[in-house]
Amino acid sequence: MEKILIIEDDRATRKALQQLFEGEGFAVEVAQHGAEGLAAFRSARPSFVILDLQMPQVGGRDVCREIRKQSEEIPIIVLTGSVDEVNRVLLLELGADDYVTKPFSPKELLARVRAVLRRSRRNHPAVEQLYFSDVSVDFARMEVTRGTRPVALTPQEFKLLKYFAQNPQRVVSRDQLLSDVWGYDSYPSTRTVDSHILTLRQKLEPEPKAPVHFITVHNAGYKFIP
Repeated sequence: MEKILIIEDDRATRKALQQLFEGEGFAVEVAQHGAEGLAAFRSARPSFVILDLQMPQVGGRDVCREIRKQSEEIPIIVLTGSVDEVNRVLLLELGADDYVTKPFSPKELLARVRAVLRRSRRNHPAVEQLYFSDVSVDFARMEVTRGTRPVALTPQEFKLLKYFAQNPQRVVSRDQLLSDVWGYDSYPSTRTVDSHILTLRQKLEPEPKAPVHFITVHNAGYKFIP
């Protein structure tokens, strides 16, 4: 049975979400604010997180960042009243897998949860470590070194790098990356993929302006060559 953690400060919404997911056969853990949610995440070991963005004290963005520090794999869907595109893109870059704007349809939320769960269950080859050039990556510890120097990557950069490691030599389109790494169900006009590729090149390529690992395939997408 999948266990869902709901972190929502509004009592009526929290109760409605609990009833919705329990009615669909999920085990449900609830928390009414960010600090309580982080404690529940550590103790309950959920397989999914529903997170309200607007909470007092410890806000949803901070909770999302902290969960991503502790787990790269647990899916997160954020509930937000914002419809601003910049905020949505920023939210996904923080590590959320998808978002639903309030007020939301229960059917839509269930559909998005099931879609994210399906993506998370896809059978990718297990990749715990990666080596190329003078770069060493430990995905379990989220640590990267070049030679003897540590390299800092954001949680989203780790997700993108792991996706490439699971799909070496394969050409992947921007839409595929937006779907599989960022969790988009539709593909807005955004440069976030290109920006993240550029950052990985700057941090990990021997010559960022002449990349040999993170390759642009004209009119098709990108390819990772270890």
